[in-house]
Amino acid sequence: MIRKPFVAIIILFFLSPAIQAQNSFVDYQKSYSRVSDVFKRKEDTLKRQFEAKNLSWPAKQIYIRSFKYDSELEVWVRNSSKDAYKLFKTYKVCALAGTLGPKRIEGDFQVPEGIYYINEFNHNSTFHLSLGLNYPNASDRLLSDMSQPGGDIFIHGSCVTTGCIPITNPQIEELYIIASHAKSAGQDFIPVHIFPVRFNVQRSFFYLERQIQNDPELKKFEGKLKQVFDYFEVTKQLPVVAIDQKGDYVLY
Repeated sequence: MIRKPFVAIIILFFLSPAIQAQNSFVDYQKSYSRVSDVFKRKEDTLKRQFEAKNLSWPAKQIYIRSFKYDSELEVWVRNSSKDAYKLFKTYKVCALAGTLGPKRIEGDFQVPEGIYYINEFNHNSTFHLSLGLNYPNASDRLLSDMSQPGGDIFIHGSCVTTGCIPITNPQIEELYIIASHAKSAGQDFIPVHIFPVRFNVQRSFFYLERQIQNDPELKKFEGKLKQVFDYFEVTKQLPVVAIDQKGDYVLY
């Protein structure tokens, strides 16, 4: 009589990793037919792409940064917080909306600028697949229209936009798989930084300077984002970024 529960505990101990694996975020995503089909078609190819670049598959941590004026979105990967990020791929952002500068009100067609993270995996998006961003963040809520700051900002497929970050369907499929694996490995807050320009590209930086030269507040805002960009360029690590009572980004 005493042995039965003991045996049951032993069996549960050995089964628990399998149970946990079945309940991983990747497996949860694969329960949706659209995502399951994407994994079947794309995962092996992605794995080979990682191996060709001497990157471990799957990446446990990823970092996404996008450049509005330059119409590019980068995917950086690493496997521990001690590692430097390495560039996996750069995607072309294939449609544009709005101008340089942050999003400040609903309906302005602006792509946000700032420090965000992925807060939604939408397997049934109108735009094929999509990854939601936590806009408005704490800074946006302080600096944007308080009653109508806007929302529903995504990185998505279908190559159309009214204020999101659109890439092609094959590209969002890749990114969705990579991000799913990172979340499944424990990265609950996948960072996404949206910059107005590539600050180290002279043509882009000069264009930004002309746009903000008569706007001190916008100049200060873009200057904070440049600090984030510069820090990563030197260290290939992400700075700690806080938001003060005025809504300004503060680097530590």
